[in-house]
Amino acid sequence: MAKEKYLKEEQLPAWLSELGRTNRVLAPREEGGSIVFRPCADGEVPVLATDSTASPKAAIFPASHELFSFAQEKNPDDPEKASLTLTPKIEAEPTVVFGARPCGVRGFLIFDRVYQGEKFPDPYYKAAREKTLFITQTCTSTENTCFCNWVGSGPDDPAGSDVLLTRVNGGFLLEAVSGRGEALLESPLLSDAGDRAKEAKAAREEARKSLGEARDLSAAPKSLLALFNDQGFWEDVSAKCLSCGACTYLCPTCYCFSITDETKGLSGKRLRSWDNCMSFQFTLEASGHNPRPTKAHRLKNRVGHKFSYYPTLHEGLLACCGCGRCIKSCPVSVDIREIVLRAIEHAKAQEVSE
Repeated sequence: MAKEKYLKEEQLPAWLSELGRTNRVLAPREEGGSIVFRPCADGEVPVLATDSTASPKAAIFPASHELFSFAQEKNPDDPEKASLTLTPKIEAEPTVVFGARPCGVRGFLIFDRVYQGEKFPDPYYKAAREKTLFITQTCTSTENTCFCNWVGSGPDDPAGSDVLLTRVNGGFLLEAVSGRGEALLESPLLSDAGDRAKEAKAAREEARKSLGEARDLSAAPKSLLALFNDQGFWEDVSAKCLSCGACTYLCPTCYCFSITDETKGLSGKRLRSWDNCMSFQFTLEASGHNPRPTKAHRLKNRVGHKFSYYPTLHEGLLACCGCGRCIKSCPVSVDIREIVLRAIEHAKAQEVSE
């Protein structure tokens, strides 16, 4: 049986401060009308009433990250020749991410298969992943943009978490779901959970019911592939899209990046930064040719990758966690659920007509 503890609400800041003695603690904070993850100040009370605007992916995969620095040194005897020194910056500090929702943390399961593969593991991602723990807040209520149950998840999904936290009367129930999570619950500020697990279970069950019936997306990979060359379909579903990229930057499972060098004289650094597949420049070639010249082409790639290409490569795992951020924060309300369902119905209708 998993270790369960109880934390009084008024003791939360003290517990986070305790964790902060040996870890960088990231917690949700309101900034400029958005809820984002930031280092938790001593005594700070995190914003837990609603899900964060941005997912916690930057905790492990920063928006911009220095990979290494480089320096050239000219040969004084032959100025046309120079030696090059590369200094990798593979470092990660122990981190606890507090208060993310299960859908946001589940996104790292998608990252893991890409950046921790057997052939080409990413040392930067691996270092941060190994030193980061997640205390995840289960959902006791949902929004109309939530659809985690469609992708095989749920309001209390433990996948990717170390501790599940559920709000109960007067405080929080803490449940360890990993060995590292158990170690986090050794604090004297925590007490025996008693029968609070029943209260937490009831709250989670209500959240699951509020999601409604999950739609069957098993036909999505095949259906989207069947519509790959149906430009009319993609122009229709992308008509109101602005190609602003908000969906990609906020998505817990988007992992594309660009590489840039910043130089000063003979030295500099190489950066890896998030990139946006909804941008025209993302696939623009030096020749001026762009294989995805329109937003219809780009939206086809975004939706197709999450619900067809990725699951085809990774044992059926959808590259979507159902958090609904791309729907909630889209300025023109493009709904990825609607696109996938339309694709399934459209492909089904084509099969019947043939």
